Amino acid sequence: MEHIVTVQDAVTAFEDFMEPTSAELDAIEREMPVTLADVDLLDAHIATIDRTPTELDARRIRRARRRALAARVALLNRTAGTGQTGGAA
Repeated sequence: MEHIVTVQDAVTAFEDFMEPTSAELDAIEREMPVTLADVDLLDAHIATIDRTPTELDARRIRRARRRALAARVALLNRTAGTGQTGGAA
């Protein structure tokens, strides 16, 4: 008869490493406006899946697309100054 051994000790041994680091949390916080803008864009598209989009729907999608693009540009502009120094001229 074989004994079944739990793997809880092996799993909980790495428990400290399973949490995100503060650098990872900061990166998530920086990217949150992009994520929220993408969610708004998806919501606008999902609202029109089962019907023909009206002019109001089309405006909502265009605005959401512009907000998502603006959020991506803002993120790139914020991170552009924190790049590595040096490199090709």
